[in-house]
Amino acid sequence: MNAIRIIVSGGGTGGHIFPAIAIANALRLIGFEVDILFVGAEGKMEMEKVPAAGYRIVGLPVVGIERRIFSKKNLLAPLKLLRSIRKAAAIVGDFAPAVVIGVGGYASAPTLWVAQRRGIPTLIQEQNSYAGLTNKLLARRAKKVCVAYEGMERFFPATKIVFTGNPVRQDLSSVAPLRDEAIAYFELEPDKKTILVLGGSLGARTLNRSVLHHMAAIAAARSVQLIWQTGELYRQDIQRQLTGCDYGNVKVMSFIKRMDYAYAAADVVISRAGASAISELCVVQKPCILVPSPNVAEDHQTSNALALVSKNAALLVTDAEAIQRLIPTALQLVGNEEKKQELSRSIGELAVRNAAERIAEEVVKIIDN
Repeated sequence: MNAIRIIVSGGGTGGHIFPAIAIANALRLIGFEVDILFVGAEGKMEMEKVPAAGYRIVGLPVVGIERRIFSKKNLLAPLKLLRSIRKAAAIVGDFAPAVVIGVGGYASAPTLWVAQRRGIPTLIQEQNSYAGLTNKLLARRAKKVCVAYEGMERFFPATKIVFTGNPVRQDLSSVAPLRDEAIAYFELEPDKKTILVLGGSLGARTLNRSVLHHMAAIAAARSVQLIWQTGELYRQDIQRQLTGCDYGNVKVMSFIKRMDYAYAAADVVISRAGASAISELCVVQKPCILVPSPNVAEDHQTSNALALVSKNAALLVTDAEAIQRLIPTALQLVGNEEKKQELSRSIGELAVRNAAERIAEEVVKIIDN
């Protein structure tokens, strides 16, 4: 039997890339040989992360739209979209996939659009609790839409929806036993409480500013230490601002390679409210404070966060309030054992631990039909 050819398309951030890789890994274990090709966006992090995971990837010149309407990037976007559609058509034609999976991100739309118009079955993995316009349009011709939140019938045909949850990195399935290794890895003090600050793979300006604004309070909290992922874009500026200061209880890094260790060490996590980040927090069962980014389509991160807050599974601090409230809230929470246990228990109840396998099973059903 020849290998079944499958395209996985999307990316742009770790929140799209790592679930996509998890799906691909699950597809390799489904019982027959598969040949998987990734389609991403040129210059985005998937062009590095996907080959590092052992998969081939080709890039499209597609770009996103900036909020500033009159920008050079926006003027070029339609031209790059047309070029991307043409290139996607060539990729789909040459590779001849049995099914195309869209995980979100710039490259997903032109790839799925081309596949659908050629009669190739498609599956959409919608990560968020509020679906974007592109996925709502693509869902009309998709075979299945795999979702991670309840109530998605308001966006997609109910007959196409399958609740699968969002895939997470496989190394996060059990982090609790790794605490001692994690403490040593980050050179932390084992008797202190640890706050983990995550702005996503690219960093988050508001979270960074919030930490900087309260460095004196963090330094004064003798029983607390911080692991601070700044993002590569902000690392140099933050290091410059901290030059000459003694903040021995703060570990600053641009990117955390061992997220299993980071979660294992953390007593409280501060994070944006991207769907992938929330799914990881559910699996590792960490008390968290979510700060939804306002710079995303349809404000979907606020919807994601509120879905947890409504079930007493997270605290929420708005982006506008973060500089004043975020760190004081975190310092208060990290010392409140009862509240931490309550949040941990509630968020753990929302975890879906076999999401990638569920999605792979839906792909098999599409192929068999």
